[in-house]
This record gives sequence, C-alpha cells and structure tokens, in this order.
Amino acid sequence: MSFQNKVKFALWAYPETLKDVAVHYKNDNCKSQSEFIEKAIKFYIGYLDEEKSVNYISPMITETVKATIKGTEQRLARLLFKVAVELGKLSHMTAAINDVDDETLRSLHAMCVNEVRKINGIIDYEDAVEYQKE
Repeated sequence: MSFQNKVKFALWAYPETLKDVAVHYKNDNCKSQSEFIEKAIKFYIGYLDEEKSVNYISPMITETVKATIKGTEQRLARLLFKVAVELGKLSHMTAAINDVDDETLRSLHAMCVNEVRKINGIIDYEDAVEYQKE
C-alpha cells in the first residue's frame, strides 16, 4: 500500500488516548502515530471477525467434546458392568467353597481397602498370589 492511496479524515479522540498513542507507537515499531492507529484499527477488526468465528465454532467444538465424553462414559459403564459381573461370580464361587467367619471377612475387607488405596486401584493378580503365599 502506498501513501497515495491513503485518505485523510478527522479523528476525534480523548486526550488520554492520544497520549497513549504517543507513548506506545514507537514501542510497536511504527514510524508514525497514524501507522499505529491504523494497525490498532486493523487489529480490532480482526478481533471482531474472530469473535464471529468463535461464536460459530465454539458450540460445534462443545457438542463434539460432549459427544466424545458421552461415548467414553458409555463404554466405561459397559466395561464396569462386565467387571462387576465377573467379580460377583468370583465372590459367589469363593463364598461357596470357603467357610469364612464374620471376623475374618471384616479383616479381609479392611486389608483390601488399604491395599487398593496403596496401589491406587491398580490390582495385579500376580501381586495378590505372592501376598497369599507369604
């Protein structure tokens, strides 16, 4: 863009705003205050255009993320259901085979709660077998 294409117009601004322009235009590597004001106007126009884009894109992103989370929740719920069924089968088989008194059951429960806290819920069958052999 050359200087010949520029148009001169009146600009009404508060004195504080013009002081800010005078202070900051050199920090922005502008040759003049007019260049600084033109850059500021273009920046603000870009901001307004982006705001329209964000208002269009943001709901789409939100809906996509919600759908992804819902799908993940459904998969996790199905997997947890399957794990609970298997655990129930194991519990009933173990209870049918062993005659466990109430005190032993309470201490086993406390031990398992502490163990799960310690291992952060990551259960390893091999570690359980090794513990039982001790």
